[in-house]
Amino acid sequence: MRDESGCVMSLMLLPFHQHNFQTVSTAWTDPNPPERRHGSFDFFISARSVLICLSRFKETRCVDAIDMETIWLYQFRLIVIGDSTVGKSCLIRRFTEGRFAQVSDPTVGVDFFSRLVEIEPGKRIKLQIWDTAGQERFRSITRAYYRNSVGGLLLFDITNRRSFQNVREWLEEARSHVQPHTIVFLLVGHKCDLEGQRQVSRHEAEKLAAVYGMRYVETSACDAINVERAFTELTRDIFDLVKHGDITIQEDWEGVRSGFVPNVVHSSEEVTKNERRCFC
Repeated sequence: MRDESGCVMSLMLLPFHQHNFQTVSTAWTDPNPPERRHGSFDFFISARSVLICLSRFKETRCVDAIDMETIWLYQFRLIVIGDSTVGKSCLIRRFTEGRFAQVSDPTVGVDFFSRLVEIEPGKRIKLQIWDTAGQERFRSITRAYYRNSVGGLLLFDITNRRSFQNVREWLEEARSHVQPHTIVFLLVGHKCDLEGQRQVSRHEAEKLAAVYGMRYVETSACDAINVERAFTELTRDIFDLVKHGDITIQEDWEGVRSGFVPNVVHSSEEVTKNERRCFC
């Protein structure tokens, strides 16, 4: 709706009582509303008295009116892969929901999770995390998600040597399906709380990670060990590559998407911390 000056108008809820919204709505259509609508409240509401806060939201950049969940520099799509039963779903749920499930049903196809991560003061990254099934019969579905991912966690179970031996196969399959794009992997030795049942040494895992140019982290979803560190380090590595232009945003690729931060240039500028107000 527009007033006589042509300004775009929108309703702002007035902080009286919840029944006042009905009064405001009535006043919008009543050209001569009564001066007393609620007895003890002596106010006059008309279309002209409704405050116009924003005419063009993106131009005014009024941070106070924006849900903080919408403010992030970039969106990174991550994929979590590895053999069945290595604990992929448990690790993701610990990271995104802060809980550990003693019993977890096998993933069928692909599940989706998301969370915001602050990698530097004022710099937030939204992570889209795709949890993939480890069973062979779902591998064709999993492959379809490689191409649109910019990063991945490659998990093995430190108490299951076979899952470690299959790391090379998972890595080679992923890299063959992401072309021509780049995917950054972090090797994760999961279930490190079961030290007494370890079948893969830390040194052996670190050596394999070095061969493929990956970081290595040992985690435990059960005891919440290094869960935040694993996702944050991977996110920071990707962010550095984006910042230096080694990974770029492309229209036909979902791996990296530009987010929304008021008055910020997306490369190296700091997020403005000064308070922004609407001058209505």
